[in-house]
Amino acid sequence: MRITGAVLEEPGRGRPYWSTRPLTVAELDLAPPGPGEVLVEIEAAGVCHSDLSVVDGQRPRPVPMLLGHEAAGRVVDAGDDVDDLAPGRRVVLVFLPACGGCAGCRSGGRIPCEPGSAANAAGTLIGGGTRLSRRGHPVLHHLGVSAFATHAVVDRGSVVPVDDDVPAAVAALLGCAVLTGGGAVVNAGAMRSGDRVAVVGLGGVGLAAVLVAAAAGASRLVAVDPVEHKRELALRLGATEAMTPDQAAAAGRLADLVVDATGSVPAFEAALAATAPGGRTVTVGLPPPDRLARISPLALVAEARSVIGSYLGSSVPSHDIPMYVDWWRDGRLPVEHLATSELALGEINQAMDALADGQAVRQLIRPRMP
Repeated sequence: MRITGAVLEEPGRGRPYWSTRPLTVAELDLAPPGPGEVLVEIEAAGVCHSDLSVVDGQRPRPVPMLLGHEAAGRVVDAGDDVDDLAPGRRVVLVFLPACGGCAGCRSGGRIPCEPGSAANAAGTLIGGGTRLSRRGHPVLHHLGVSAFATHAVVDRGSVVPVDDDVPAAVAALLGCAVLTGGGAVVNAGAMRSGDRVAVVGLGGVGLAAVLVAAAAGASRLVAVDPVEHKRELALRLGATEAMTPDQAAAAGRLADLVVDATGSVPAFEAALAATAPGGRTVTVGLPPPDRLARISPLALVAEARSVIGSYLGSSVPSHDIPMYVDWWRDGRLPVEHLATSELALGEINQAMDALADGQAVRQLIRPRMP
Protein backbone atom coordinates (compact mmCIF):
# COMPACT_ATOMS: atom_id res chain seq x y z
CA MET A 1 0.00 0.00 0.00
CA ARG A 2 0.99 3.62 -0.48
CA ILE A 3 1.61 5.66 2.66
CA THR A 4 3.08 9.05 3.58
CA GLY A 5 6.00 9.27 5.98
CA ALA A 6 8.88 11.48 7.17
CA VAL A 7 12.20 10.03 6.00
CA LEU A 8 15.58 11.09 7.37
CA GLU A 9 17.78 11.58 4.32
CA GLU A 10 21.01 12.79 5.92
CA PRO A 11 21.83 13.19 9.62
CA GLY A 12 23.84 16.11 10.92
CA ARG A 13 22.50 18.85 8.68
CA GLY A 14 22.78 22.29 10.23
CA ARG A 15 19.96 24.26 11.75
CA PRO A 16 17.38 25.60 11.35
CA TYR A 17 15.85 22.34 10.28
CA TRP A 18 12.84 24.07 8.72
CA SER A 19 15.36 25.35 6.16
CA THR A 20 17.86 22.48 5.77
CA ARG A 21 15.04 19.88 5.86
CA PRO A 22 16.81 16.69 7.01
CA LEU A 23 13.39 14.99 7.01
CA THR A 24 11.48 14.63 3.76
CA VAL A 25 7.75 13.93 3.83
CA ALA A 26 7.21 11.59 0.90
CA GLU A 27 5.07 8.81 -0.47
CA LEU A 28 6.39 5.32 0.26
CA ASP A 29 5.41 1.73 -0.38
CA LEU A 30 4.54 -0.40 2.65
CA ALA A 31 4.42 -4.17 2.30
CA PRO A 32 1.61 -6.08 4.02
CA PRO A 33 2.28 -7.55 7.46
CA GLY A 34 4.09 -10.87 7.50
CA PRO A 35 3.72 -13.67 10.03
CA GLY A 36 3.65 -12.25 13.55
CA GLU A 37 3.28 -8.66 12.31
CA VAL A 38 0.57 -6.00 12.48
CA LEU A 39 -0.47 -3.14 10.19
CA VAL A 40 -1.35 -0.05 12.24
CA GLU A 41 -2.87 3.25 11.18
CA ILE A 42 -1.01 5.89 13.20
CA GLU A 43 -3.21 8.30 15.16
CA ALA A 44 -0.58 10.25 17.12
CA ALA A 45 3.22 10.14 17.40
CA GLY A 46 5.34 11.95 19.97
CA VAL A 47 8.49 13.87 19.01
CA CYS A 48 11.23 12.72 21.39
CA HIS A 49 14.89 13.61 21.94
CA SER A 50 15.74 10.11 20.72
CA ASP A 51 14.39 11.20 17.32
CA LEU A 52 16.33 14.48 17.49
CA SER A 53 19.56 12.67 18.40
CA VAL A 54 19.28 10.70 15.14
CA VAL A 55 18.53 13.85 13.14
CA ASP A 56 21.49 15.79 14.57
CA GLY A 57 23.85 12.81 14.22
CA GLN A 58 24.54 12.17 17.91
CA ARG A 59 23.03 8.67 17.62
CA PRO A 60 24.32 7.28 14.31
CA ARG A 61 21.72 5.29 12.38
CA PRO A 62 21.71 4.01 8.80
CA VAL A 63 19.70 6.04 6.29
CA PRO A 64 17.31 6.57 4.62
CA MET A 65 15.18 5.84 7.68
CA LEU A 66 11.55 6.64 8.48
CA LEU A 67 11.72 8.11 11.99
CA GLY A 68 9.31 8.10 14.93
CA HIS A 69 9.18 5.61 17.79
CA GLU A 70 6.52 6.81 20.29
CA ALA A 71 2.98 6.39 18.99
CA ALA A 72 -0.52 5.01 19.18
CA GLY A 73 -2.83 3.85 16.44
CA ARG A 74 -5.47 1.38 15.38
CA VAL A 75 -4.99 -2.11 13.99
CA VAL A 76 -5.88 -2.37 10.30
CA ASP A 77 -4.71 -5.90 9.52
CA ALA A 78 -2.53 -8.65 10.96
CA GLY A 79 -0.36 -11.37 9.50
CA ASP A 80 -0.42 -15.07 10.21
CA ASP A 81 0.04 -16.11 13.84
CA VAL A 82 -1.62 -12.92 15.14
CA ASP A 83 -5.14 -13.81 16.28
CA ASP A 84 -5.57 -11.59 19.37
CA LEU A 85 -5.83 -8.14 17.73
CA ALA A 86 -9.01 -7.36 15.83
CA PRO A 87 -9.12 -4.55 13.26
CA GLY A 88 -9.98 -1.25 14.94
CA ARG A 89 -8.26 -2.08 18.23
CA ARG A 90 -6.24 0.82 19.63
CA VAL A 91 -2.64 -0.09 20.42
CA VAL A 92 0.39 1.57 22.01
CA LEU A 93 3.55 1.13 19.96
CA VAL A 94 6.71 0.22 21.88
CA PHE A 95 10.18 0.96 20.52
CA LEU A 96 11.84 -2.29 21.61
CA PRO A 97 10.29 -5.47 20.19
CA ALA A 98 10.54 -8.58 22.33
CA CYS A 99 11.31 -12.04 21.01
CA GLY A 100 10.14 -13.61 24.28
CA GLY A 101 12.90 -16.20 24.52
CA CYS A 102 16.32 -14.55 24.92
CA ALA A 103 18.16 -13.83 28.17
CA GLY A 104 17.01 -10.22 28.01
CA CYS A 105 13.35 -11.17 27.69
CA ARG A 106 13.76 -13.59 30.60
CA SER A 107 15.22 -10.82 32.81
CA GLY A 108 11.86 -9.22 33.58
CA GLY A 109 12.76 -5.98 31.81
CA ARG A 110 16.18 -5.51 33.40
CA ILE A 111 18.04 -6.29 30.16
CA PRO A 112 16.79 -5.35 26.65
CA CYS A 113 15.75 -8.06 24.21
CA GLU A 114 18.87 -9.15 22.32
CA PRO A 115 17.32 -9.84 18.87
CA GLY A 116 15.13 -6.75 19.24
CA SER A 117 18.15 -4.56 19.98
CA ALA A 118 20.05 -5.99 17.02
CA ALA A 119 17.13 -5.37 14.66
CA ASN A 120 16.75 -1.81 15.95
CA ALA A 121 20.43 -1.08 15.34
CA ALA A 122 20.18 -2.44 11.78
CA GLY A 123 16.97 -0.58 10.97
CA THR A 124 15.02 -3.77 10.31
CA LEU A 125 12.08 -5.49 11.94
CA ILE A 126 12.79 -8.31 14.36
CA GLY A 127 11.37 -10.76 11.81
CA GLY A 128 14.09 -9.72 9.36
CA GLY A 129 14.32 -7.17 6.56
CA THR A 130 12.26 -4.06 5.90
CA ARG A 131 8.66 -3.49 4.86
CA LEU A 132 9.24 0.05 3.58
CA SER A 133 10.53 1.13 0.18
CA ARG A 134 10.70 4.18 -2.06
CA ARG A 135 10.95 3.86 -5.83
CA GLY A 136 12.03 0.25 -5.37
CA HIS A 137 14.79 1.01 -2.82
CA PRO A 138 14.54 -0.05 0.86
CA VAL A 139 13.78 2.52 3.55
CA LEU A 140 14.83 1.50 7.05
CA HIS A 141 12.69 1.28 10.17
CA HIS A 142 13.34 3.39 13.28
CA LEU A 143 13.35 1.26 16.43
CA GLY A 144 10.92 -1.19 14.90
CA VAL A 145 8.16 1.44 14.71
CA SER A 146 8.67 4.29 12.15
CA ALA A 147 5.66 6.20 13.41
CA PHE A 148 6.06 9.55 11.61
CA ALA A 149 3.76 8.16 8.95
CA THR A 150 0.15 7.43 8.16
CA HIS A 151 0.69 3.68 8.65
CA ALA A 152 3.31 1.28 10.00
CA VAL A 153 3.95 -2.46 9.92
CA VAL A 154 5.41 -3.62 13.22
CA ASP A 155 6.07 -6.84 15.06
CA ARG A 156 3.31 -8.10 17.36
CA GLY A 157 5.83 -7.73 20.19
CA SER A 158 5.96 -3.97 19.49
CA VAL A 159 2.33 -3.27 20.40
CA VAL A 160 0.24 -3.32 23.57
CA PRO A 161 -3.56 -3.05 23.20
CA VAL A 162 -5.52 -0.48 25.22
CA ASP A 163 -9.22 0.27 25.45
CA ASP A 164 -10.93 3.02 23.50
CA ASP A 165 -11.40 5.20 26.57
CA VAL A 166 -7.64 5.92 26.47
CA PRO A 167 -7.25 8.80 23.97
CA ALA A 168 -4.62 8.44 21.29
CA ALA A 169 -2.72 11.45 22.68
CA VAL A 170 -2.42 9.69 26.05
CA ALA A 171 -1.75 6.23 24.63
CA ALA A 172 1.11 7.49 22.44
CA LEU A 173 3.00 8.95 25.40
CA LEU A 174 2.73 5.70 27.35
CA GLY A 175 4.99 3.95 24.82
CA CYS A 176 8.16 5.94 25.47
CA ALA A 177 7.95 8.91 27.85
CA VAL A 178 5.97 7.14 30.56
CA LEU A 179 7.53 3.70 30.14
CA THR A 180 11.04 5.17 30.22
CA GLY A 181 10.66 7.91 32.84
CA GLY A 182 8.14 6.11 35.02
CA GLY A 183 10.02 2.83 34.81
CA ALA A 184 13.22 4.56 35.93
CA VAL A 185 11.36 5.44 39.11
CA VAL A 186 9.34 2.32 39.93
CA ASN A 187 11.35 -0.43 38.22
CA ALA A 188 15.04 0.45 38.04
CA GLY A 189 14.87 2.86 40.99
CA ALA A 190 12.64 0.60 43.11
CA MET A 191 11.01 3.67 44.64
CA ARG A 192 9.08 3.16 47.85
CA SER A 193 6.33 5.44 49.16
CA GLY A 194 7.99 8.12 51.30
CA ASP A 195 11.27 8.16 49.36
CA ARG A 196 12.85 11.49 48.48
CA VAL A 197 13.14 11.73 44.68
CA ALA A 198 14.87 14.17 42.33
CA VAL A 199 14.58 14.28 38.55
CA VAL A 200 17.30 15.99 36.50
CA GLY A 201 16.10 17.06 33.06
CA LEU A 202 12.47 17.94 32.41
CA GLY A 203 11.74 16.87 28.89
CA GLY A 204 8.96 14.39 28.21
CA VAL A 205 10.77 11.51 29.91
CA GLY A 206 11.83 13.55 32.93
CA LEU A 207 8.38 15.03 33.46
CA ALA A 208 6.87 11.56 33.13
CA ALA A 209 9.25 10.50 35.91
CA VAL A 210 7.91 13.41 37.98
CA LEU A 211 4.32 12.29 37.34
CA VAL A 212 5.01 8.70 38.33
CA ALA A 213 7.06 9.62 41.42
CA ALA A 214 4.24 11.87 42.61
CA ALA A 215 1.69 9.11 41.98
CA ALA A 216 3.86 6.60 43.85
CA GLY A 217 4.05 8.74 47.01
CA ALA A 218 7.38 10.59 47.01
CA SER A 219 7.74 12.59 50.22
CA ARG A 220 10.00 15.15 48.54
CA LEU A 221 10.09 15.57 44.78
CA VAL A 222 12.68 17.95 43.34
CA ALA A 223 12.58 18.85 39.64
CA VAL A 224 15.82 20.21 38.12
CA ASP A 225 16.13 21.99 34.77
CA PRO A 226 17.57 25.28 33.46
CA VAL A 227 14.32 26.17 31.63
CA GLU A 228 11.83 28.09 33.76
CA HIS A 229 8.61 27.01 32.05
CA LYS A 230 9.59 23.35 32.43
CA ARG A 231 10.21 23.84 36.14
CA GLU A 232 6.82 25.53 36.44
CA LEU A 233 5.14 22.61 34.65
CA ALA A 234 6.88 20.14 36.96
CA LEU A 235 5.41 21.94 39.98
CA ARG A 236 1.95 21.67 38.44
CA LEU A 237 2.51 17.95 37.85
CA GLY A 238 3.38 17.18 41.47
CA ALA A 239 6.96 18.28 42.17
CA THR A 240 7.35 19.81 45.64
CA GLU A 241 10.36 21.91 44.61
CA ALA A 242 11.91 23.13 41.37
CA MET A 243 15.54 24.17 40.99
CA THR A 244 18.00 25.32 38.37
CA PRO A 245 21.10 23.13 38.01
CA ASP A 246 23.14 25.70 40.00
CA GLN A 247 20.59 25.71 42.81
CA ALA A 248 20.59 21.91 42.90
CA ALA A 249 24.39 21.82 43.06
CA ALA A 250 24.37 24.24 45.99
CA ALA A 251 21.70 22.18 47.79
CA GLY A 252 23.89 19.08 47.93
CA ARG A 253 22.41 15.64 48.58
CA LEU A 254 18.82 16.05 47.49
CA ALA A 255 17.28 12.60 47.37
CA ASP A 256 17.33 8.86 47.96
CA LEU A 257 16.55 8.31 44.28
CA VAL A 258 17.82 10.62 41.53
CA VAL A 259 16.79 10.09 37.91
CA ASP A 260 18.97 11.54 35.13
CA ALA A 261 16.80 12.05 32.04
CA THR A 262 19.08 14.34 30.05
CA GLY A 263 21.55 12.50 27.82
CA SER A 264 24.15 14.99 29.11
CA VAL A 265 27.31 13.85 30.88
CA PRO A 266 27.57 16.94 33.14
CA ALA A 267 23.92 16.44 34.15
CA PHE A 268 24.60 12.78 34.90
CA GLU A 269 27.51 13.80 37.11
CA ALA A 270 25.24 16.34 38.82
CA ALA A 271 22.66 13.60 39.43
CA LEU A 272 25.39 11.50 41.09
CA ALA A 273 26.35 14.41 43.31
CA ALA A 274 22.71 14.92 44.33
CA THR A 275 22.25 11.31 45.50
CA ALA A 276 22.23 10.74 49.26
CA PRO A 277 24.25 7.99 50.99
CA GLY A 278 22.54 4.66 50.45
CA GLY A 279 20.71 6.09 47.45
CA ARG A 280 20.28 5.15 43.82
CA THR A 281 21.15 7.14 40.71
CA VAL A 282 19.22 5.92 37.66
CA THR A 283 20.19 7.16 34.21
CA VAL A 284 18.02 6.83 31.13
CA GLY A 285 19.70 9.46 28.94
CA LEU A 286 21.57 8.58 25.75
CA PRO A 287 24.64 10.83 25.34
CA PRO A 288 26.94 10.42 22.32
CA PRO A 289 28.88 7.15 22.61
CA ASP A 290 32.26 8.87 22.95
CA ARG A 291 31.29 10.93 26.02
CA LEU A 292 32.64 9.63 29.34
CA ALA A 293 31.70 10.54 32.91
CA ARG A 294 33.78 10.78 36.08
CA ILE A 295 32.71 8.51 38.93
CA SER A 296 34.46 8.01 42.25
CA PRO A 297 34.39 4.29 43.12
CA LEU A 298 35.43 5.23 46.67
CA ALA A 299 32.31 7.38 47.10
CA LEU A 300 30.10 4.57 45.84
CA VAL A 301 31.64 2.12 48.30
CA ALA A 302 31.92 4.44 51.31
CA GLU A 303 28.36 5.72 50.91
CA ALA A 304 26.78 2.45 49.71
CA ARG A 305 25.35 4.15 46.62
CA SER A 306 24.21 2.49 43.39
CA VAL A 307 24.35 3.66 39.78
CA ILE A 308 21.79 1.98 37.55
CA GLY A 309 21.29 2.15 33.80
CA SER A 310 17.74 1.70 32.57
CA TYR A 311 16.55 1.15 29.00
CA LEU A 312 12.81 1.47 28.30
CA GLY A 313 12.38 1.97 32.02
CA SER A 314 13.46 -1.62 32.71
CA SER A 315 9.85 -2.41 31.91
CA VAL A 316 7.73 -5.25 30.65
CA PRO A 317 5.37 -3.19 28.48
CA SER A 318 2.54 -5.72 28.48
CA HIS A 319 2.47 -5.42 32.28
CA ASP A 320 3.46 -1.80 32.85
CA ILE A 321 1.28 -0.05 30.27
CA PRO A 322 -1.99 -1.48 31.71
CA MET A 323 -0.77 -0.38 35.17
CA TYR A 324 -0.20 3.19 33.96
CA VAL A 325 -3.60 3.15 32.23
CA ASP A 326 -5.21 2.26 35.56
CA TRP A 327 -3.35 5.13 37.25
CA TRP A 328 -4.49 7.49 34.48
CA ARG A 329 -8.13 6.37 34.88
CA ASP A 330 -7.87 6.96 38.62
CA GLY A 331 -6.68 10.53 38.03
CA ARG A 332 -3.25 9.83 39.51
CA LEU A 333 -1.33 10.15 36.23
CA PRO A 334 -2.48 13.11 34.08
CA VAL A 335 -0.30 12.18 31.12
CA GLU A 336 -2.19 14.50 28.77
CA HIS A 337 -0.46 17.50 30.40
CA LEU A 338 2.85 16.42 28.85
CA ALA A 339 1.60 17.18 25.32
CA THR A 340 2.40 20.80 24.48
CA SER A 341 1.15 20.98 20.87
CA GLU A 342 -0.23 19.00 17.94
CA LEU A 343 1.31 19.33 14.48
CA ALA A 344 0.79 18.01 10.97
CA LEU A 345 3.29 15.57 9.47
CA GLY A 346 4.52 18.30 7.13
CA GLU A 347 5.69 20.31 10.15
CA ILE A 348 8.12 17.65 11.36
CA ASN A 349 11.28 19.69 10.68
CA GLN A 350 9.88 22.65 12.61
CA ALA A 351 9.06 20.26 15.45
CA MET A 352 12.72 19.22 15.59
CA ASP A 353 13.73 22.88 15.83
CA ALA A 354 11.32 23.48 18.71
CA LEU A 355 12.66 20.44 20.54
CA ALA A 356 16.29 21.46 20.01
CA ASP A 357 15.51 24.96 21.30
CA GLY A 358 14.05 23.55 24.53
CA GLN A 359 10.66 25.09 23.75
CA ALA A 360 8.63 21.88 23.73
CA VAL A 361 8.02 19.00 26.12
CA ARG A 362 6.09 16.60 23.90
CA GLN A 363 4.82 17.64 20.50
CA LEU A 364 2.37 15.22 18.91
CA ILE A 365 2.41 14.59 15.18
CA ARG A 366 -1.08 13.88 13.83
CA PRO A 367 -0.46 12.22 10.43
CA ARG A 368 -4.03 12.84 9.23
CA MET A 369 -4.01 16.53 10.21
CA PRO A 370 -4.18 18.69 7.06
